[in-house]
Amino acid sequence: MENAWKTEIPEFRPEDNPHGLLEESSFATLFPKYRETYLKECWPLVQNSLSKFHIKADLDLLEGSMTVRTTRKTWDPASILKARDLIKLLSRSVPYEHAVRVMEDDMAADIIKIGSMVRNRDKFVKRRQRLIGPGGCTLKSIELLTNCYVLVQGQTVAALGPFKGLQQVRRIVTDTMKNVHPIYNIKALMIKRELERNPKLKNENWDRFLPNFKPKNVPKKKSTKKAKKPYTPFPPAPAESKIDKLLESGEYFLKEDEKQKRKKKLKEDKQKEAKIKREAKRNMAFIPPVE
Repeated sequence: MENAWKTEIPEFRPEDNPHGLLEESSFATLFPKYRETYLKECWPLVQNSLSKFHIKADLDLLEGSMTVRTTRKTWDPASILKARDLIKLLSRSVPYEHAVRVMEDDMAADIIKIGSMVRNRDKFVKRRQRLIGPGGCTLKSIELLTNCYVLVQGQTVAALGPFKGLQQVRRIVTDTMKNVHPIYNIKALMIKRELERNPKLKNENWDRFLPNFKPKNVPKKKSTKKAKKPYTPFPPAPAESKIDKLLESGEYFLKEDEKQKRKKKLKEDKQKEAKIKREAKRNMAFIPPVE
């Protein structure tokens, strides 16, 4: 098989399973409070779309749950799984017009949980915003390249589209949460789309055309936390004033001319020490090496 993605799947019809299903299957999912009004409005449409497959749908507003179940007339075994994906998408704020497309044969849904991928809350918010992009342009480009409908809501990413596109969306989302900018994957998808049109490069390796991302180890900022001193109930000793220091050294009781003489003597002593060091440094060049 050359390309499994392009193989046509034959349509499943009621004539293929005239006896229906033997057992009843059901799936339920909870939805948040803010979705209650919207679901109440669009629920007749949901029931109408599922009635074509003889699947019953129930909305429980007290419990806050949606349930789908098969009947004796249900002829498509996969339709209950599609209906399960439909109510999951509706609970994740996907509009009915997009969510109902999951009932088609060549469509599938994927809900990616991104809340546990990043521990730091600030980093999570920044990376999620990076996935959306300024004005939603990054998300729109992902949708155009993968032929999928993508919705970022809270701590999940809901995707709806063909199977190949869903794989690409999942890879982009997981890489973004691992601090790989989505522009790298978007650029790779654009290059692959151009290479697919070239019949000469059909059977060649495309790695040399794709962008290579190299992660950089950015040095972390050193923490400026000071070490805690041991607790003591006594207050710290007051800092010594200039007069205290003069009293301690004895300079306070000296006369002005004596102070000047003392300063001059200290200065001369420092100059002598510096002179001795300079001469020693000069004489180093004249010392013969040890044989």
